[in-house]
Amino acid sequence: MSESPLRTPAIPVTDPEAGLRLTEVFYSLQGEALTSGLPTIFVRLTGCPLRCVYCDTEYAFTGGERQSLESIIETTKRYPCKRICLTGGEPLAQPNAIELMKRLLADDYEISLETAGALTVENVPPAVSKVMDLKTPSSGEEDKNLWSNLNHLTQHDQIKFVIMNRKDYDWAKQKLFEHKLDKLVGTVWFSPMFNVADDIGEETSLDVPILARELAEWLLADALPVRFQLQLHKIIWADAKGK
Repeated sequence: MSESPLRTPAIPVTDPEAGLRLTEVFYSLQGEALTSGLPTIFVRLTGCPLRCVYCDTEYAFTGGERQSLESIIETTKRYPCKRICLTGGEPLAQPNAIELMKRLLADDYEISLETAGALTVENVPPAVSKVMDLKTPSSGEEDKNLWSNLNHLTQHDQIKFVIMNRKDYDWAKQKLFEHKLDKLVGTVWFSPMFNVADDIGEETSLDVPILARELAEWLLADALPVRFQLQLHKIIWADAKGK
């Protein structure tokens, strides 16, 4: 079988015994999507085939440490929580992520999967809530959208558009209606691109970007059947690693 051209070359397609390359496991509040504000264990895998211009987790592109699936699961058990967000990088760049999700589900964890939408979600267990991006033109990765993924989404899943400008908004609105996305999944999110400085401290105020107010006004004017969101973790902790 030929390897996908999107596959991160440094992360081989292997059997479950080879485990996964892991960047970090940490415990925090979920900052976005339907479980926003809830205590959550984040399992961040290493590697990503995309290079979106606004990416805030570039540190997960490379490095990490290969760990067994059993070791990762034992780490999650240290936290007083049964809610897991599998994120990256791009978790699906490592096929063993599917096996990890199956084992976590068997241990009665509630799982959400953050995926960029460039690799197939066909084999993701149905009990996992897929939070799938559709990359807008300004992301620089619009051509990587795997539109066949829409065939594998249900009301249990969510779609997210990161909006950088009016062009992105109009494009996302077109795709919303063209594919009837609000009928396809449980929630469609429109989120303004929201990066913050690394040096925000107690004496520094964090201003909501003008784009957020503009996006809110566009949504009100068009009365779109979508939900607006800001990334809660950035408001609280800026872009601190492990938060």
